[in-house]
This record gives sequence, structure tokens and C-alpha cells, in this order.
Amino acid sequence: MSAATSVSLAVADAVWAEIKSAGQASDEHLSILETLFGKNMLRACKIVDERGVRRVIGAPSGRSLFLVMGESKRKEEYLCFPEHLCTCYSFFYDVVGRGEQLSCKHQLAARLAEAVGEHQEIEVKDEELADMLAKL
Repeated sequence: MSAATSVSLAVADAVWAEIKSAGQASDEHLSILETLFGKNMLRACKIVDERGVRRVIGAPSGRSLFLVMGESKRKEEYLCFPEHLCTCYSFFYDVVGRGEQLSCKHQLAARLAEAVGEHQEIEVKDEELADMLAKL
């Protein structure tokens, strides 16, 4: 990871922490994130505005993952760990493969929705959560 990438991620982490602490994202926060993440941040905001983020929590463990809606007409849902992985094509192609993006829009939408409390929470048994993960 380059020094510039490390600095960008550190700045983003600080902004996410501020948003979570405030419970809302200011125009300044969103402007900084848009500078770091470009069009993916704008698309993430749209997904959050459309209530396209669900957090699935396993019981009794409390482990969780996010399901984030895509923007295509098919309205696919992607399994997402906001700081680590998304099952969308863009994550594997643009983030991992080419290294052109720091995060995909689904990861950003999950982080934003979690920080501002704009996601649905669904509780399932740990076995069901394990089944979801086994399909990766």
C-alpha cells in the first residue's frame, strides 16, 4: 500500500469517526469523503437515501455483516464487510484488481449508513449467518 493510500485511508477513518460521533454527516464531511472516494461516495449517498442498507446480526454471537442494494435494474444485494470486502464486481475489479479505488460504493454506503444510523437491522440465528457466508 502506498503512502498516499495510507494517508487517504487515515483521513477517511477520522471523518467516519467524526460522523459516527455526531450521528450525522455534515456537508464538510461529505465533501472530504467525495474528494477521497469520488463518484463512489455520491452513489453511496444515493443508496443510503433510498434505504438500501441492511445490517444482518447473528444471534447469539452478535457477529454481523451488511447487505447493500445495487443500483442496477436487477436490484441485486451485495454482501459487504465495509472495511474489508464486498461481493460486487467493482470491488474485485476496481479495488483489488486494478487498485483504482479505495472502496466500492457498497462499502461506503454501509459505512455511512452505520455511522448515521440509517440502516435496517435484521436478527438471524448464527447458523443462518454462517450459511450466508458459506455462499461466498
